Amino acid sequence: MASATPSDISFEDRRSTPRVAVALPAFLQAGGVRHSVQLLDLSAGGAKLDCLVSLPSGTPVTLDCGSLSLTGVVRWQGGGALGLSFDRELDPRDVGALAKRSSALEARMQQAR
Repeated sequence: MASATPSDISFEDRRSTPRVAVALPAFLQAGGVRHSVQLLDLSAGGAKLDCLVSLPSGTPVTLDCGSLSLTGVVRWQGGGALGLSFDRELDPRDVGALAKRSSALEARMQQAR
């Protein structure tokens, strides 16, 4: 049986922590400017944001979402999305709490329709 080589495994499958899809409003601070963003997915090590502002890779940022304030750096940007790597790993309980908050927000929006 042949073993998989790194090129056979998708990038998502090589991540050290799994990502959780969310849909939450947040703020991204970079260079003293605060930008409104949408949190699209989250893991203990980073996040993907819907962000209209162009920020180069390596830019130090702070992501504020609810009571969480996380520092990190921009890792990539393209197609209106931006990827962050956090300076410290997020506790899995915080990841779970944000996922539950996202689900609750989605349910509330469905009821309002």
